[in-house]
Amino acid sequence: MRTFILFLLTFTTLYATKISDVANIVGVRDNHLIGYSLVVGLQKTGDGTTSKFTLQSIANMLKAMNIDMKPIDIKSKNVAAVVVTAELAPFARQGDKLNITVSSIGDAKSLEGGTLLMTPLKGVDGKIYALAQGAISIGGRNGQGGGDSHPTAGIIYDGGLVEREISIDLYNQEFVTLSLRDANFKNSVSIQKTVNDFYSTEVAVAMDSRTVKLKKPQNKTMIEFLAEVQDIDMDYNVKERIVINERTGTIVSGVGIAIKPIIMTHGDITIKITEQEDLSRPAGSMVVDENMVIGLNENELYTKSGTTTVANLVRSLQKLGATPKDIISILEAMKSAGSISAELKLI
Repeated sequence: MRTFILFLLTFTTLYATKISDVANIVGVRDNHLIGYSLVVGLQKTGDGTTSKFTLQSIANMLKAMNIDMKPIDIKSKNVAAVVVTAELAPFARQGDKLNITVSSIGDAKSLEGGTLLMTPLKGVDGKIYALAQGAISIGGRNGQGGGDSHPTAGIIYDGGLVEREISIDLYNQEFVTLSLRDANFKNSVSIQKTVNDFYSTEVAVAMDSRTVKLKKPQNKTMIEFLAEVQDIDMDYNVKERIVINERTGTIVSGVGIAIKPIIMTHGDITIKITEQEDLSRPAGSMVVDENMVIGLNENELYTKSGTTTVANLVRSLQKLGATPKDIISILEAMKSAGSISAELKLI
């Protein structure tokens, strides 16, 4: 039976950060674009005859060039059907260039060395906002051995050209809205108080846990106002979170996330979390640091009061041979029992 004795820590999560790091301007965002096209010039690594849509697309392209050919008569493996995607940045203007992502949707083995034919990229409204074309980079050679790339997806750097602009008129507006990336009433009120203190007048109003409405001062343009607001430092309450990837066994946690007193058993592991002012150092123990001692004879962990955190728990479990699966199960059980108050997010 393995026994771990741990102790409680109190931790504050108040930080100073810029408003631009925690809030977005409503309406100022990227827009997704998508299109369908063909990649040509492949070295017999394109779609086979089972990808009927590729053959039909080739036939349609040839027909537009006054070459009439039936799809069934096309045997080329140098062409692949692809989905083309891009992000249209806010305030992008005609002639601006975009990075393009190209992904195979057929049974092509590789897009290495291919060239994307001119592709109209549409938004959710069905309108064309950009055109894409160019040689595809897959980030390395599609060979054997280490360092291989993912050969059925690639990028065309600056391969897109903006044709239609998305109009966002900030300059002539009197009001603008900030949207917090994480809903939190304290942070919403903190932005309100910080901005109002900065301008010594009521220019910001917190509408809810995510929304703050701003009014432009009379002596500034909206662009000048937003530039100043985004650069203001504010007190920010960070929501404690533990992120767990069950497939890889990866655990990401804040250093100071506290664990409340609890006794639990997982398989042959028993965990006891209590409070102790003086750090126990029994015979045969190993001193890890001034706040942690491992009793090797009894497989116990002793920590000083005020140092019981998720980080220390995970570190001690690893030293005593617990597997990532065991550690994840223990953290999930502690969260269910209320010993860990931080949000537990599984990915």
